[in-house]
Amino acid sequence: MSVTRTPAPPPAQPQPLLSPQSSLSARSVVRVVLIIVIVAISLWLLYLLRQPLTWLFIAAFLAIALSGPVNLLQRKMPRGLAIGLVYLILLTLPFALGALFGPPLITQANSLAQNLPAYAADLTHFVDSNPTLHGLEQNFNFTSTLEEEAKTLPSKLSDAATVLSGVGVAVVSSLASIVIVLVLCAFMLVSGKGWVEAVLRAQRPDRIARLERVIDNVGRAVGNYVGGALLVGLIAGTLGFIVLLILGVPFAGPLAVLVGLASLIPLIGQLAAAVLVGIVTIFTDFPSATIAWTIYAIIYSQIENHVIQPQIQRRALNVHPFTVLVAVLFGSTLFGVLGAIIAIPAAASIQIAAREFLEYRNGEIV
Repeated sequence: MSVTRTPAPPPAQPQPLLSPQSSLSARSVVRVVLIIVIVAISLWLLYLLRQPLTWLFIAAFLAIALSGPVNLLQRKMPRGLAIGLVYLILLTLPFALGALFGPPLITQANSLAQNLPAYAADLTHFVDSNPTLHGLEQNFNFTSTLEEEAKTLPSKLSDAATVLSGVGVAVVSSLASIVIVLVLCAFMLVSGKGWVEAVLRAQRPDRIARLERVIDNVGRAVGNYVGGALLVGLIAGTLGFIVLLILGVPFAGPLAVLVGLASLIPLIGQLAAAVLVGIVTIFTDFPSATIAWTIYAIIYSQIENHVIQPQIQRRALNVHPFTVLVAVLFGSTLFGVLGAIIAIPAAASIQIAAREFLEYRNGEIV
């Protein structure tokens, strides 16, 4: 019986790592290189245009914030007149604050210059009467140094005036930027609605409703943020005024206004105002008023930063308190005080746009 042998299969040929279909063509390489070059040029242009883009961003935020009062006044007057009235109030506010804070600051500075030698002598007497502090004084001689500096403080007021004049020059030099921002904001208030309608007309009909909803929600979020920030400032100023009255600190009204305005800056504003007010209490009723104010400022700052501010902004913007804190930290790190102020409405706007985009991608009904 013969056995038929089946021929052995040919050995498997090694497969290439990349098939001809998956290998990169010259056209794909050129496309990738062009994309990289375009992105690099775009980033470079953004860097070069960072100043005017910042002006546009500030003007847009200001226009959205002022649109609420303008729309309210427009019910009883023409829109142009309403914009002019809102601008008049906006421009008058810095002068009113200067008139409110200027005389107290000058009075406090003169009082400090005249009374600081006496304060230094009192401190020396207190140190000499305390055995522990007296030992430190013998080793470091800090009270004698303080008394010598206190005697020379009045002569240094002229130097302070020179510094203040330099600050004034810096403020004047920034007026051009302020004027540009205000002009851009005025154009946005006057023509912004028409620009939005023109953009919407250029979209497909199925996108118009979503875009309108995003724009309305963003505008409402910024308006709610401004209202919430003003409420936080009102709470901080009112409570600060009550505490300053109880402690008998002079100029309680202007200092309370300062505390309220500083609270508009999330996280760091209230702390800065508390330090300034604490310095004032040192020269009014030290150490009782200073200790009492320090305790109040520490407690209130924790309550404002972790309870009042997040809760009010969460209800106004429907943003989680954690997101509020992170947005403020990121914004202040990137753009300083201005970034801290606009970080929260920016986070809310991004959240609104992202939610609509996800609904669009998931195919949800408009």
